[in-house]
Amino acid sequence: MAKEIERKFLVADDSWRSGSPGCRYIQGYLSRDPERMVRVRQAGTSAFITIKGITRGTTRQEFEYPIPLSDAEALIKLCLRPLIEKTRYVVEYRGKRWEVDEFHGDNEGLVLAEIELAREDEPVDVPPWIGEEVSHDARYFNANLVEHPYTRWNIK
Repeated sequence: MAKEIERKFLVADDSWRSGSPGCRYIQGYLSRDPERMVRVRQAGTSAFITIKGITRGTTRQEFEYPIPLSDAEALIKLCLRPLIEKTRYVVEYRGKRWEVDEFHGDNEGLVLAEIELAREDEPVDVPPWIGEEVSHDARYFNANLVEHPYTRWNIK
């Protein structure tokens, strides 16, 4: 069974920027049911459909399959609004791959970093540009950013 173990953090500053061009993502949800989310994603010229199960701790079932770009474009038209728009940057830090997502559109201003792990108790060497961990804060799940976009939060 495919599993995703992921930790998610706010980004504290721009010192992570390493000149990586990033990849533009557009993604939408056909289902936001927490027990069976279905996501369609365009990542540059690639496209995927992903089914995710309920999150327990920092782990959940995840099944992701490449699909034709034309299928993704058609499926995204069926997705809940707003869509998630972001640029993803890959940042290497001490031998680990961090993905930094800079959100656009209705989630403009939000920058998150995530790291996928082999096991939940795997130690993580956190880069200096990382802020608060938000792995267990459902507001930061992409699927929830559709219903409650970051630009509508009452941030003080």
